[in-house]
Amino acid sequence: MTRLLLLATGDTMAFHPRPGRGAFASGAELLAALPAGSVPAEVTVEDLLAVPSWDLDPETMLRLARRARTAVLDDGYDGVVITHGTDTLEETAYLTDLLAGAAVERAGIVYTGAMRPPTELSADGPRNLRSALVAAGDPALRGVGVVACLNDELHAARWVTKIDATGVAAFSSAPYPVLGRVVDAGVEMLAPPPPRPPAPTGEPESAVALIKTYPGIDGVLLHAVVDAGARGVVLEGTGLANVPIGLLTAIDELTGWDIPVVVSSRARFREVSPEGSYGGGTLAARVGAIGARGLAPVKARAALMVALGDGGVRTARDWFGRLDGGV
Repeated sequence: MTRLLLLATGDTMAFHPRPGRGAFASGAELLAALPAGSVPAEVTVEDLLAVPSWDLDPETMLRLARRARTAVLDDGYDGVVITHGTDTLEETAYLTDLLAGAAVERAGIVYTGAMRPPTELSADGPRNLRSALVAAGDPALRGVGVVACLNDELHAARWVTKIDATGVAAFSSAPYPVLGRVVDAGVEMLAPPPPRPPAPTGEPESAVALIKTYPGIDGVLLHAVVDAGARGVVLEGTGLANVPIGLLTAIDELTGWDIPVVVSSRARFREVSPEGSYGGGTLAARVGAIGARGLAPVKARAALMVALGDGGVRTARDWFGRLDGGV
């Protein structure tokens, strides 16, 4: 029989205040709430933590990623499901994808969550959990990479974004396609997955800052985060990864100090790179900024964490250079 591991982290799917019993249902309780026989697999449950995803720290995200990998490579599970709050699900899922290595060739690794707690009418948690378990055990997900399963849709971790803070159809991969969907007791694939990322080397660097740029931003902010301990900086630019000219001196100085600066964009495009644009992004590249290869800002931060595992600017530039642009 298929063996699955369910890693539970609390949050909305499990939020169920009960006098004397804590605010979050355990993973075993979530599993027991599903209809008998709805998951044709043997499921083992591990409760890793019970905190809201908006309060996760990088070390906890890395812990989840490592446990998912070892569950497959060391413990031999056929699939892993991680319940996770939806606020930062996309970041942790992509970090797991970057670190999964050979694990995604052997098993499905699926993140899921809920927009409504169990106490609300038409709670979406049970359906999402059941669909995620079905997907994780389906051989169709082997080699696909880490996915997010919500509302019966399967989204690539590299593409998925939360676009709605309240509705159950809260996640989208646009402008990229939904990878597949859960139908009955299996997975129907609808599109090819994104290319696999470069293999990680060394231990990821958790001290990476993400700064949203805006008209009039002062370069002193970049110096401030480095002074506070950041080993890398991601800038969320505009349009074609453009950043204000007032940041160029700071980017040049940080690069000279072996602090990589990666430039992404708040816009959604198939490919956004400062090396290929014609405005502030091009100027930033000329003073040392690294293009995010179309990654959304929060995904670029996860990627820089991994890219910094074995060096500084040169290593990060090489890693992003090997990241396939077909994102």
